Amino acid sequence: MADRGGWRVDSDVPEEKARWVFAAPCEGLAELGHEIDRPHFLLKLCASPDVLMAMLPPRWRLQSQSWFMGTNAPPPAADVPTGYSVVCEGEAEVTHVRVLDSEGALAASGYAAQTADAFIYDRIRTEPEHRRRGLGRVVMATLGRRRSDPGLPQLLTATADGRALYTSIGWQVLAPYVTAGVA
Repeated sequence: MADRGGWRVDSDVPEEKARWVFAAPCEGLAELGHEIDRPHFLLKLCASPDVLMAMLPPRWRLQSQSWFMGTNAPPPAADVPTGYSVVCEGEAEVTHVRVLDSEGALAASGYAAQTADAFIYDRIRTEPEHRRRGLGRVVMATLGRRRSDPGLPQLLTATADGRALYTSIGWQVLAPYVTAGVA
């Protein structure tokens, strides 16, 4: 939901209760930085680490450097490797994909949400012991096929490892993206 010049996402998972995402520095981000005094409430900004940290009190710590990326390309082609299966759940607005190994254990996963303005990928992850097998491509392809409007821009944030995958399937870096939390 829109909040203070950015977007608030109530994730309510152990490592993150809520996050605020800002496209650019603004007064609302600085206000939140002064109000929030507990861990697990994160501030995220499309900017360099120096820009974000200059807006926050000393109790805040940089948590990660990543990249905001986008594409209008169709989903990548991806075959499910032998020994894996794909489970896709959700409604038109939010989709969750899980790739399971032959024992039924989680090997890779991801989410996507469709809004009126964008198709957004989130929490794309391949478990370490299953990497380099094309499972990230399988997750991205499966989620991408759920986009009901092919004209919607596709957006995500990427780690260094993710950035390599997304670049290889046609995504472009739009801006640096940083996260801070209270220590």
